[in-house]
Amino acid sequence: MNASATTRKGSATREAIIEQAYGFACAGGLESLSIGPLAQAVGMSKSGVFAHFGSREDLQLAVLEQAGERFVNAVLLPALAAPRGLARLRAIVLGWFDWVRQNEGGCLLLAAISEYDDRPGPLRDRILQHQRIWRRELARAIGLAVESGELEAATDPEQLAFELYSIALGVHHDAGLFGYASAAERGRKGLERLLSAYASTRRAPGSSPPSADD
Repeated sequence: MNASATTRKGSATREAIIEQAYGFACAGGLESLSIGPLAQAVGMSKSGVFAHFGSREDLQLAVLEQAGERFVNAVLLPALAAPRGLARLRAIVLGWFDWVRQNEGGCLLLAAISEYDDRPGPLRDRILQHQRIWRRELARAIGLAVESGELEAATDPEQLAFELYSIALGVHHDAGLFGYASAAERGRKGLERLLSAYASTRRAPGSSPPSADD
């Protein structure tokens, strides 16, 4: 086996381990990850797993990165196909709601915040980094909606991002208790009410005046 094939096999094995670990973490949190049960699940020895991850913390960080990539691929990237402005911002938040439906067992990213919000270390640092990046993406989408004239020029993007995040947290919370359908419906109503509160009195370039049915 040449070096290229060996590298590909090693990468595939590492991805298989992360995939299995991601499932474990979704069910029990990052703290539930243990090398022994994971090695058994993927049909490897403990030393085999350690060959790909030098420590349990390295494995947890890799799983956290996997969760972040899945979130971006499911929520942000599809929304970028929508026109810049309110349409894109709305698509991001609705995609965020749908992420709850796709992860009925619970969102690993939110669970990780609860696990590590008061535990200094590399995991908390990485979680904080993810959250800051996500808040910036929300604020950027809000800024584009301000530029398009759809949101008031005085809109504080960071404040609106916080309020949108609060609605999404409510959807996550209620989906587990009362079911996704009712939680998402309340989330959509809350979203539209919030966006209406920030709506510009100016008409966006090229837009038509609202009809009586809008």
